[in-house]
Amino acid sequence: MKRQPKIVIVMPAYNAERTLKDTYKEIPREFRKHIILVDDQSKDKTVEVAKKLGIKVFTHPNNLGYGGNQKTCYWEALKLKPDVVVMLHTDYQYDATMIPYLVQPILDGKFDFMFGSRIANRRGALEGGMPPLKYYVNRIVCFIQNILLGVNFTEHFSGFRAYSSKLLKKVPFQRFSNDFVFDQEMTISAISYGFRIGEIPIPTRYHERASSVGFWKGSKFILEGFLTILAYFLHRWGIKKDRRFKM
Repeated sequence: MKRQPKIVIVMPAYNAERTLKDTYKEIPREFRKHIILVDDQSKDKTVEVAKKLGIKVFTHPNNLGYGGNQKTCYWEALKLKPDVVVMLHTDYQYDATMIPYLVQPILDGKFDFMFGSRIANRRGALEGGMPPLKYYVNRIVCFIQNILLGVNFTEHFSGFRAYSSKLLKKVPFQRFSNDFVFDQEMTISAISYGFRIGEIPIPTRYHERASSVGFWKGSKFILEGFLTILAYFLHRWGIKKDRRFKM
């Protein structure tokens, strides 16, 4: 009898009391068996809501940040020996009904890493509530980073992702930042290891309850992304080795 693939969903959480239930209810029932939520010292009732929903919860004794939260997510997920790990934000910004389409290309062996793109087309992104400034900045940064990295993604900042267990065991994510640039470090490191990365279009959904990175944090995040690309090139050229990338 063929073994059913094990899909683990990880949910990095911080002050998600108002959105967690809606996010959870959108997850297709067949994917609810293995869900892990890591709470990064929320100041609301996120943990209580998660436990009522039957979600397995891990709590940080101190706030570690977005990247630090993901490190715990993947560390705990790998203990379950998954085939694929999906990272889903708890702020109800990403459409969890798209999970089957995100994981299938990995299960089929076509890709090792998949993400959902909110800006595959301008009309859908703006009608979904993405602020115009954020949309155009996203587009410009994506265009430049595509050229530098030799890829052709429609977005680089999506937080809705799926990884094969092979990738998570190989990429040294514990060496990445505890801050928001973690996602870009994951992408660039995966590229350095030769993993195949794909994307699917997903609905754009901005709303008043969704978390958002402010101007200064967003600017810092973009700058750190380009610094990570610079570090990757210095590593490739043999000028300065970086253990975040393939040695």
